[in-house]
Amino acid sequence: MFRHTPVSRILILRIPLLVVLLLAGGLAATAGRADDWPQWLGPQRDAIWRENKILTEFPPGGPPVRWHTPIGGGYSGPAVANGRVYVTDRLLAPGVQNPTNQFGRSPVRGVERVLCLNATDGRIVWQHEYECPYTVSYPAGPRTTPVVGGGKVYTLGTEGNLLCLDAPTGKVIWERNFKQDFHVSVPIWGFAANPLLDGNKLICLVGGAGTGVIAFDKETGQELWRALSAKEPGYSSPIIIQAGGKRQLIVWTPEELAALNPATGAVDWSEPFPIRNGLTVATPYYRDNRLLVTAFFNGSLMLQLKADQPAATVLWRGQRDDEKNTDGLHGIMCTPVIEAGYIYGVCSYGQLRCLKADTGERVWETLAATTADGKPTRWANAFLVKNGDRFFLNNEAGDLIIARLDPQGYHEISRTHLLEPTNTAAGRKVVWSHPAYADRCVFLRNDREIICVSLAAR
Repeated sequence: MFRHTPVSRILILRIPLLVVLLLAGGLAATAGRADDWPQWLGPQRDAIWRENKILTEFPPGGPPVRWHTPIGGGYSGPAVANGRVYVTDRLLAPGVQNPTNQFGRSPVRGVERVLCLNATDGRIVWQHEYECPYTVSYPAGPRTTPVVGGGKVYTLGTEGNLLCLDAPTGKVIWERNFKQDFHVSVPIWGFAANPLLDGNKLICLVGGAGTGVIAFDKETGQELWRALSAKEPGYSSPIIIQAGGKRQLIVWTPEELAALNPATGAVDWSEPFPIRNGLTVATPYYRDNRLLVTAFFNGSLMLQLKADQPAATVLWRGQRDDEKNTDGLHGIMCTPVIEAGYIYGVCSYGQLRCLKADTGERVWETLAATTADGKPTRWANAFLVKNGDRFFLNNEAGDLIIARLDPQGYHEISRTHLLEPTNTAAGRKVVWSHPAYADRCVFLRNDREIICVSLAAR
């Protein structure tokens, strides 16, 4: 072989320049690979979409829709991993309808389902369903996003059905039931705290005396540790951060904001923060040794975390316990983000607000991203996801917005309508399901269908 090296060199020199350029382009495309969205708020659970080569504004007529697939009701967002899309939904039993009073809690018969779809064409690869009578307010369907990892997919249903399924086939590997196994009551709005995968553990908010947080073996479902007591678990999802020289599991219940050792469940620190009606919904957000939570009635709490040990002190907290007479940010569904010393999030009546992170002082607000008529609307919402130097905002009307957010204001770049709102809340139609961003696409659903829309730059 080595005798032919000179000839090989001659052949290489004769390769046309165009081919070399094409090869280089292929390598560049490989470097800008697509990413997955395998859990709530993305790969790092921080509402940041890190893919590149994303369009900067929507083309006339909107971005291309790659596929639509009919599904049932639900508030749960999709997860995308390894070329598959995982989403949960609910189908009512024949002849059964949801109550007209969404706060009613009479039993409603139906099934919950876990669906696996092909990410390329939306074809259903497998589905798993189980009987699940609902006893909750707003009974459209499941609340939590599937978690995908290690060849398995984990789902938590509204009534506390925790499942581990084989990701390729949908075969049930293990399952737990919060009501039966831990003797806890279902929260008024169902179990909605997204489970968290960490090493060999699946960490869930369960509620109850001594069972506020439980870590399960991800392979077997056996309990590894339990921690905290909480009359109810609330609806906020746990996160893991690196602070004070240690990994800290951050858990927000309606009674306290706490940091646990993720390996053992031991409490490192805790800050009391009683929340009205158990409405801990938004996910805690961590940036630059600061930890933020925000609630619909009680407003926000910002903690300063120590750099040399796992400990926290209150930097500031809201002073108004009111959904209308607000100070700072009284958020509910939208997880706020901290960016360059400022907070951006949606308040109780749809106000997209900017606050100073070090004081909580309000800088500006706008209703342009959330309400069609520019009037404050209870629970009006948009979900914020950062990509590069701008944000993608999915509002409850089914619009997708590209905007820049900075201390000077809200700068809308482009907007398109992607999905019809089908769920009813406060007398209006809404989409309250968080999207997934993966493969340079957005995946989003309502109570009738899930769609995939390409956001790749041309």
